[in-house]
Amino acid sequence: MKLIGFFNRDGGTFRTTDMAAYEQRAEQVFRDAGHDFEAVVVEGRNIVSAMERAARRDDIDGIVAGGGDGTISAAAAIAWKNGVALGVIPAGTMNLFARSLRLPLDIWQTLSVLATGEVDNVDIGSANGRAFVHQFSAGLHARLVRYRNGYTYRSRLGKMSASTRAAFGVIANPPEFDVDFEAGDIRERRHVSAISVSNNPFGANALLYADSLRSGELGFYTAKPLRSLGVARLAIDMLRGRVRDNADVMVMHAPEVNLHFPKLRQLANCVMDGELLPLERDVTLKVHPGELKVMVREGTAARVESEGAADSLAV
Repeated sequence: MKLIGFFNRDGGTFRTTDMAAYEQRAEQVFRDAGHDFEAVVVEGRNIVSAMERAARRDDIDGIVAGGGDGTISAAAAIAWKNGVALGVIPAGTMNLFARSLRLPLDIWQTLSVLATGEVDNVDIGSANGRAFVHQFSAGLHARLVRYRNGYTYRSRLGKMSASTRAAFGVIANPPEFDVDFEAGDIRERRHVSAISVSNNPFGANALLYADSLRSGELGFYTAKPLRSLGVARLAIDMLRGRVRDNADVMVMHAPEVNLHFPKLRQLANCVMDGELLPLERDVTLKVHPGELKVMVREGTAARVESEGAADSLAV
């Protein structure tokens, strides 16, 4: 395969990595595996435009993106739009998409796994046409991210500390709002404190990421209006990987979810794959089954043998 690797020098683990050595190692590993590979170290502010330019080339089979969840989400959207394969180097704090793909979280080890792996087809989500690989959320999570963004931090530990402080702020001041939703055959209006729509249902883990990206369904979660104690209980259940057991949480699965916010505040926010964005009054969320090509460990790609189904391609 002809691949270009883009490594965000400002992202997570890469901030403390010898990037010249990593670039050299990446090129050696991929070329030894038979790929035509070029590595590029890019500043965070320039990485999206660089990946977009590369993905539009006719001679490129895929891009390998290294950075945090924001970089990986942007890379996935670019790969999906241009029909090229995506390789993920998990250099961020949470690395949620890499966990769903069951890739190693060590940035050096992942190089050889991707270089000797294969290409699989997995689901990707969209909200009003904008791609996401992990989740769209409003309410509690958006308020937490907004609070966290108000703090200054320069490291992974600093980000974790800011997130903890923000969490206490949300517990003390949880949001409430109305939402009309349509999911499958169900149409309702609910008064809630949180909404989350995930690319495939969350697994039973504390970080809330999908165990599989091939179900063809969105996970749809809402939390009833919560006071401080209820938010604390929800946080504890999240840390235990038992969100589904929380009595205040409704869980549904559907290929499409339509949301309408009848009393939308002017400055209301949502979060998509960790990025804080303005919340639109109407949001259509869809899952796109098998439309994202990703590089995975050899032997782990889904094998579909029914007539008309596309086999995964060998890297």
